[in-house]
Amino acid sequence: MFIPETYQAALLLMILSMICWGSWANTLKLAPGFRFQLFYWDYVIGLAAGAIAWGLTAGSAGHTGLPFLSDVLHTSASRILWAAAGGVIFNIANLLLVAAIDVAGLAVAFPVGIGLALIVGTISSYIVRPAANPLLLFGGVALVTVAILLDAAAYRRREQSATGVPTDRSSFVGLKATSTRGIVLSLIAGLLMGSFYPLVAHAMSAPESGLSPGPYATALFFAIGVLISTIPANLALMARPLDGKPPVSLSGYWSAPFGWHAAGWIGGAIWATGAIANFVASQTHFVGPAVSYSIGQGATMVSAFWGVFIWREFAGSPFSAKLLLFFMFVFFLLGLGSIALAPLH
Repeated sequence: MFIPETYQAALLLMILSMICWGSWANTLKLAPGFRFQLFYWDYVIGLAAGAIAWGLTAGSAGHTGLPFLSDVLHTSASRILWAAAGGVIFNIANLLLVAAIDVAGLAVAFPVGIGLALIVGTISSYIVRPAANPLLLFGGVALVTVAILLDAAAYRRREQSATGVPTDRSSFVGLKATSTRGIVLSLIAGLLMGSFYPLVAHAMSAPESGLSPGPYATALFFAIGVLISTIPANLALMARPLDGKPPVSLSGYWSAPFGWHAAGWIGGAIWATGAIANFVASQTHFVGPAVSYSIGQGATMVSAFWGVFIWREFAGSPFSAKLLLFFMFVFFLLGLGSIALAPLH
């Protein structure tokens, strides 16, 4: 299997992971009118297909470890369960985070959910396998967290400028109830999103006896966990959407245009590419899972970049919102630089 032999190569993989994780959601814009629950069926198919494709190519190349198919066959049942459990936890977190975005918007869901996931995931992954300078690592995580909060503040300024603040008491009470539900969903999603990576890291850690799976085989077992858990979880969300919208009928999936399905497959494949790049980088002796996960979760800033510069979401926003965005990118770059330097000290 292919494993990078230099830190520079591993860093490029982590940056690729961040870009993929922050970009896959753009494929939703290619399927307008497609309810997310229906889009998600295609997304998980693309995710699994991406894991298999990378396993049969990069996972079968090079001279490190076992080739992909041999690695899959030699993995112990306990390691398969650890990786699949990571997929289940991630999948539930991902669905809850999307529901939180629908309920409370990006300004609440992303800073609360992803910010909490970044902190929980980095600390727990560092416990599983301590690597890199902790001062630079956790200092960088703190800076990225500040950047996420600035991103939230910028979105809030934009929304206040566009819609104004409600003055009617009943509107205020309804807004408060919606915001509370969104925050609760975001907190749960963040805790779960920060918990999946240590399970994956444990699956790839050296067991007491036998072989641990490489990152490509682990990604396949992870994808299996995502596939299995999607069936009950997504069907439940179709029947009772958490955003208060009407139930979703499966007939809408079969009547959707082919292009909408293709968008979901591409989105899943992009996320899988990011995950495999992240898993591979984490297995190098000079990086470790905490650094790899932390840089990968910089995806929030990548998604903000798409929103600001490509989709022009802040066109016409007040100067204060744009100033917050400027400082958001400054703190993000400082945090990313600190985390990137952590393995070198």
